[in-house]
Amino acid sequence: APYLVLFTVFIAIPVVFGVWVSLHNWDPLLPVKPFVGLQNYVDLITPGSTTFGPFWNSMEATGKFTLYSVPLLIPLLIALMLNQEFRGRNFFRATFFAPYVLGVAVVGILWRFLLDPNIGLVNYYLGTLGLADNIPWITALPWAWLSLVGVTVWWTLGFNTVIYLAGLQDIDPALYDAAKVDGANGWQRFVNVTLPGLRPVLLFVITVTVLASANMFGQSYVITQGAPGEETTTAIWYIAEQGLRFFKMGPAAAMSYVLALALAVVSLANFALFRYRGD
Repeated sequence: APYLVLFTVFIAIPVVFGVWVSLHNWDPLLPVKPFVGLQNYVDLITPGSTTFGPFWNSMEATGKFTLYSVPLLIPLLIALMLNQEFRGRNFFRATFFAPYVLGVAVVGILWRFLLDPNIGLVNYYLGTLGLADNIPWITALPWAWLSLVGVTVWWTLGFNTVIYLAGLQDIDPALYDAAKVDGANGWQRFVNVTLPGLRPVLLFVITVTVLASANMFGQSYVITQGAPGEETTTAIWYIAEQGLRFFKMGPAAAMSYVLALALAVVSLANFALFRYRGD
C-alpha cells in the first residue's frame, strides 16, 4: 500500500496530467488554457512549424551524445582489472567510484574551469608540455562533444564499474578452470565465459546508460552552454527551456512524450538484443 500511494502520487498522476497538459495551449500564468487537441504533436512532425526544427535538432544532439558515450567499455575493462588480486585493490575501487558522489553542478563547474580555452588548466599543461595549446574544448566541434563524453564517462565510471565488478564476482570460478583445462586462452575465456555470464549485467548497465545519456542536461548546460551555436543543446534542455522559461507547457509536454516514446523503443530493442537464449 505505501508503494502504491507513492507510485500514484509521484508517477501515475503526473503522467496523466502531463498528457492533459500536452493537449492544451498551457501557460501557467494565464487563466485560460485553450484545448488544442493533438496540435502540439502535429507541430512536432510538421516541417516549418516553430517547434519542428529546434526540437529535432536537440533530438539529434541527444542521439549523438548517446551514441558516443554508451558503446565505451572502459568501465568493464577497469572492472576486469579491479577483479584481480593485487595490493591496494580496495583503494583503487574507492578512487574510481569517488567522482560519482559529486553532483552534476559540481562536475560541470569543475570541468568548465579545467577545459576553458583561455584560462583552463588542461590547455595550460598541454602547452607547457609542448603538445598543444588553445584547443577549443567547449566552444567548437568536435572538441565540445569530446569534452562532454569524456567528462560524463569520468563521472559515471565508478558506478558502472561497481556493477560490472559485482557481476564478475557472481561468475562461477569453476567455469574458468574448465575453460583452462580445455585449452582456452585469456581472450577465449573472456568471450565464452565472462561475456555470457555478464549478459544480465550488460543489459542493466547499457539500458541505464542509454536512459541517462538521453536525459543529459546538466553537463551541456554548465560546461558548453549549448555551444557552438546550439549544437550541444540536448532534448531535455530544449524541453525545459520551452516549458519553464517560455511557459509553453503544452508543446514541452508533447516533446517529453515523444522523447519518452523514443527511449521506450530503444530500451525494447536493447532487451531484445540481450535477451536470454536457450543455450
